[in-house]
Amino acid sequence: MKTLYQSCLGLISALALASAAYAQVPSGNDTSDGEANTGGGFNALDGPHATASGEGNTGYGYQVLLPNSGSFNTASGAFALSGNTGGSENTVSGYNALGFNTTGSYNTASGFDVLYSNITGKGNSAEGYRALFLNTSGDYNTAVGYDTLYSNTTGTQNNAAGYATLHANTTGSYNNAMGVDALYENTTGSQNSAVGYGALYSNTDGNYNAALGYFAGSNLTTGSNNVDINSRGVAGESGVIRIGTEGTQAATYVAGIYGTSVTGNAVMVSSTGQLGVVVSSERFKTAIAPMGSDTAKLGQLRPVSFTLKSDATGTRQYGLIAEEVAKVYPELVIRDQAGRIDGVRYDELAPMLLNEVQKQHTQTTETIDAQAAKIRALEQQVAEMHAALLKLQAKDERVAQR
Repeated sequence: MKTLYQSCLGLISALALASAAYAQVPSGNDTSDGEANTGGGFNALDGPHATASGEGNTGYGYQVLLPNSGSFNTASGAFALSGNTGGSENTVSGYNALGFNTTGSYNTASGFDVLYSNITGKGNSAEGYRALFLNTSGDYNTAVGYDTLYSNTTGTQNNAAGYATLHANTTGSYNNAMGVDALYENTTGSQNSAVGYGALYSNTDGNYNAALGYFAGSNLTTGSNNVDINSRGVAGESGVIRIGTEGTQAATYVAGIYGTSVTGNAVMVSSTGQLGVVVSSERFKTAIAPMGSDTAKLGQLRPVSFTLKSDATGTRQYGLIAEEVAKVYPELVIRDQAGRIDGVRYDELAPMLLNEVQKQHTQTTETIDAQAAKIRALEQQVAEMHAALLKLQAKDERVAQR
């Protein structure tokens, strides 16, 4: 009896497990093809009407993987991969996710309408409401966030993370964007890198731009090869590096410069913060003329010694007072953007002083030459007088002998 009782319990348990296993497979599941497909939900994997040859697919939801012939796809959510025909190895979760995909493969989509329009695009990863929504054949894109890469159609190998990042991108490729609205208006620009809220926001078709910081490079539109760090940049410019924001950052410290010996030109800075060097080649100049008497007023400048108010050490320095220089040579003073006098262009004084030295040298040479001529004339006169005296002396001696 005990053995019979145990056998009955085993039979009942087996029937219960079988019933439970059968209950996990809804009536709409297609299990007739023997290809290890698993489906659950109305028309999932097209139910008993399936004519496709896909294998290893798992689909749960209303009309999931409906006409599928691809293999090793996993789909969850109403209409997920509902148009898939030959695409394989896609992983999808969300309403309408990859809804129009036909042959695209190796895609990963999670969220409402994610990769909705994708047809043949492959290797894409999207997470977030309508991420990569319009993508059709773009490959190897990564989109994370609401409306991220929303308009992308054929652009490839873009990486976007953040709300509406690369939202308008259509065919631009190899872009990297991280932050809300980063590269938002980019359409065809490629190989841009933007990190920060609104970074490169207005860029449309510029290429090879890099921006870091809040709205960094956000003024750029069509320019290329720009680097903007915490600077909004200027629309249309190309090949420009901008670091910081005028009026926000008040000092700059760069390691590895002080104490490092190099050869080259001295670096100058304009009142707008632009760095550069002074060029001297004739090909850069026009209206070339000798200074002449332009330097005659150098004597009116007053050299002074002083200490800077900002120098806690009180180091004595030597120079000029810019306001005084402005009265004599207004072109030699440096002014800020508001027109206020800030400094003196000391580098311009060297050639002016050289002009004066050359003038004095010329004058001195002329004076010396004139003096030498006078000396030679005097020497000639002395020699002639000496000869005349000798003649007189000889005459006097003859007279005395008589």
